[in-house]
Amino acid sequence: MSRGNEGEILDMVRMVAPGTPLREGLDNILHAHGGALIVLDEGPEVGAIFDSGFPLDIPFAPASLYELSKMDGAIVLSADLKRIRKANVHLVPDSSILSTETGIRHRTAERAAKATGALLIAISQRRSVISLYRGPVKHVLEEPGLLMGKANQALATTIRYRHTFNDMARRLTMLEFEEDVSAQDVTLVLQQAAILLSVKSEIDRYVAELGSEGRLIGIQLHELIGGVQEEALLVLRDYAESALSRELADERLAELAGRDSDDILNTEWLSRFLHLGPDPDRPLVSRGMRILSRLPRLPDGVISHLVNHFGSFSRIQAANLEQLDQVEGVGEARARSIQSGLSRLHEDVMAGTERI
Repeated sequence: MSRGNEGEILDMVRMVAPGTPLREGLDNILHAHGGALIVLDEGPEVGAIFDSGFPLDIPFAPASLYELSKMDGAIVLSADLKRIRKANVHLVPDSSILSTETGIRHRTAERAAKATGALLIAISQRRSVISLYRGPVKHVLEEPGLLMGKANQALATTIRYRHTFNDMARRLTMLEFEEDVSAQDVTLVLQQAAILLSVKSEIDRYVAELGSEGRLIGIQLHELIGGVQEEALLVLRDYAESALSRELADERLAELAGRDSDDILNTEWLSRFLHLGPDPDRPLVSRGMRILSRLPRLPDGVISHLVNHFGSFSRIQAANLEQLDQVEGVGEARARSIQSGLSRLHEDVMAGTERI
């Protein structure tokens, strides 16, 4: 499965997740050892491949879906899943469309999905599995118990990576106060962030596919991942070769998290991707956005003014009250607050009590 298809798969599995009326109907068919071919959305492209069948236009009900599945043809549902439009429909997509499926029902579903972009659901009578097709994307639903096991295992992995990320982020903060940051220090923090966001994407799919049964997993994931993306964005904006807006940093981080694990774990490739140069020991200078964001009651606008005025965190740290006061939006009281805030943060970092 390509990570570029994650959003598409999430949309599909949410429609058929446990707890939804459609999933109830699909499970009824599975438990009766039946098969079915179901089409969502009767647009012009979809209607063009219909042959025969009869109109119904009745309210959707799981029991109705089960009874209609006993006929040979496909069942057509409205895009909002509120109506059953047709039943016993013969689908005739272009036979020249490439299909890797062997069964007639699944081959028809794959070709129809590629031809129309509609969501098609194929239930295998022999294998008792549900396959989803939309455009070129295919996803086979897994048994909820197996999914729950995978989700819990991924959560345990997330906990370990989060601890590592927190340790590396604290170390980076300490090095920034000491003005001793290297390209490798930045690379390792962003590498851990990319791993965490990649695992989050995987667990998000499990949660979506588990539906109502995955709610607790979703809550745990939210608690574990909280703050990672924002931290990584600020690291990117502090060390990018040229100043990045939040939007551009967000795009770059999303691109990084979407890469294969081989790329993410390759520190040499990662350093090139981040434009940090080939030398892992090359010294870098922080702009200071990440550390300043930790100070209480310091607006983003003022942080931007400080970074633009001084150019680096080392200069901000060395500035006296008069120099800080000259920055737009600071003033004498805020200048004192910045100095005392940085002092307290430095002490927390050295004592190992800084919260990420």
